[in-house]
Amino acid sequence: MTDAERKMWVLLRENFPNARFRRQVPIAQYIADFASHRHRLVIEVDGSQHSEEVDAARTAVIEGQGYRVIRFTNCDVLTAEDGVFMFIDGAIRGDHPHPTLPHQGGGL
Repeated sequence: MTDAERKMWVLLRENFPNARFRRQVPIAQYIADFASHRHRLVIEVDGSQHSEEVDAARTAVIEGQGYRVIRFTNCDVLTAEDGVFMFIDGAIRGDHPHPTLPHQGGGL
């Protein structure tokens, strides 16, 4: 795992134990970074090699399996943990009908 993925894993385990997130979860032909089957929620932590165009097909397939997909950049996870927490919390509670951050980099 990258530093950002390790930090996300700690955040998920410590703050959302009832969501039962798992790491490296196969969904269709992809491996999701983190997934909660209970909440049908996938969280992806993306490095600089990711882009909206590249990830669009992957997101569509995962959403086609009935999951919501949230994407955070490594920078988001490493520097804006409170915002990441609030966004995930809202997604789990259903405050966001389609909780996908715009993938433009540079934080929340």
